[in-house]
Amino acid sequence: MKKWWVIGGLGLAIAFSSGFNTPSPIKTKAQLGKKLFFDPILSKDHSISCASCHIPAFGFADTLAISLGVGATPGSRNAPSVMNLRGHNPFFWDGRAASLEQQALMPIENPVEMNLPIKEAIKRLNESKAYKSLFSSIFKQLPSPKNLGLALAAYQNTLETDESAFDLDELSASAERGRQLFVSEKTKCFDCHNGPDFTNDDFKNIGLYDGVNFTDEGRYAITKNKEDLGKFKTPGLRNIAITAPYMHNGMFKTLEEVIDYYDNPYQFVPKPINLDSTLKEPLKLTTEEKKDLVNFLKALTDKQYLNKAN
Repeated sequence: MKKWWVIGGLGLAIAFSSGFNTPSPIKTKAQLGKKLFFDPILSKDHSISCASCHIPAFGFADTLAISLGVGATPGSRNAPSVMNLRGHNPFFWDGRAASLEQQALMPIENPVEMNLPIKEAIKRLNESKAYKSLFSSIFKQLPSPKNLGLALAAYQNTLETDESAFDLDELSASAERGRQLFVSEKTKCFDCHNGPDFTNDDFKNIGLYDGVNFTDEGRYAITKNKEDLGKFKTPGLRNIAITAPYMHNGMFKTLEEVIDYYDNPYQFVPKPINLDSTLKEPLKLTTEEKKDLVNFLKALTDKQYLNKAN
């Protein structure tokens, strides 16, 4: 069970499927979504699938700072993990997708990702005897944008993890010190990274916008609200140790670098614009405190990934 220490509740245990098991009969929306997730039929030249940038072995994240789409076209932001997304709308770094079903379709038609118009994707699925049969059996209708989104979202909703050292009350002494520091007034990590998946689903400017070297406007590009300039969605932290690189631009390769950044953002971005007030003063963390925080974050790794996290 997911341990929800922020408000004292328990999350729901959801079975996790990695995509590498022996194929079984496809009878559910989630099973159909899984097949689609790994099928390059949804990209313009049949060269990549959803799993090309959301790699199961790395917590369904990418190992590149910026993912490469069709024709090795670079995207605009780091591809986040699609694990543990259930109930965490809106989606994407800028929150442009209101639902998981909407989120699932956007990369397909994005020119720097899979670059295939949804209309063409649906045409391909209807021309496929196998997919036409599966959609008819499961949805009682032919492939459409709506049921394509429903199938992909159903699969993503199965990608939940709840067997980390944190969940199992198996924290090391260092990780426990890191947990206490994580929820302390000194760091205030807890303010944004809370709940069963360590995100409040809100948007925050952590200092990675200065209008010169860091020009991604984040949430502002969607809302046009000047208060949202440079804000990005707070990501969940489960399995964070295996989903490097970090931040919306993938600028940090290790958790140690991330902690160093939060300790003093000004060392990395001297003149940030619209920086959140909680980050305006350096934390002045000791070397041991930084190590403890990293060990706590590593303790959020599900046991299936432990070898990669250490």
